[in-house]
Amino acid sequence: MLTDYLALDLETTGLSPERDRIIEIGAVKYKNGMETERFSRFVKIYQSLPEKIIELTGITDKMLSGGDEEKIVLTEFLKFAKGMPVLLGHNIGFDFSFLKVAAARFGMEFEREALDTLLFAKKLHPELASRTLSALCAHYKIVQERAHRAVDDAISAHRLYQALAATFPEYDFLPQPLFYQPKKQEPMTLRQKKYLSNLLHYHGLEYTEEMDSLNKSDASRMIDRLIFTKGRLQT
Repeated sequence: MLTDYLALDLETTGLSPERDRIIEIGAVKYKNGMETERFSRFVKIYQSLPEKIIELTGITDKMLSGGDEEKIVLTEFLKFAKGMPVLLGHNIGFDFSFLKVAAARFGMEFEREALDTLLFAKKLHPELASRTLSALCAHYKIVQERAHRAVDDAISAHRLYQALAATFPEYDFLPQPLFYQPKKQEPMTLRQKKYLSNLLHYHGLEYTEEMDSLNKSDASRMIDRLIFTKGRLQT
């Protein structure tokens, strides 16, 4: 088994890397199987969190309002992840796809191999009815302090990996390449940008430089949210 890797988990607004957004990144560096450093950041988004995400994660709009812009968090994460070529996580392809799309938004690159505890569990525990991270942690009596929070789930995936390796010492736990091709996204239209800027100004808010990265769908959601929470632009 490998002992040097970056355990990673994301919390997001939904399941689609193109339509949804990252709201929390949690990562832990392990060298020789021992933790050396942690990364934990909230990401500010321009939409209200779905109720099911709030219920699942415990993360609220107020918590995210204290986070940083996506570009800032992503830049800090990529710096943190430098020199760690192998990721570890549970269904890590999901997290990787969101990071690839986010990186593409800002002209950045992100390529890694990964150890996926979900794929290992599917091969090694075909008898289990559920192979979610929570179910496997319960199976191995791994205590999860805060399930569905990024750093905590990254640590749980690391502990699960150790438990699997101890239980199946003859199995080759090898990293596999990760692949995800981000779909081309339509940028925010000039008409949307003008309306959004005017709407924000009307409500005493400011259009920021980071908003230029919004795609067409993001801009529509933000406009709808502003209209719902603060009202329409009156002329």
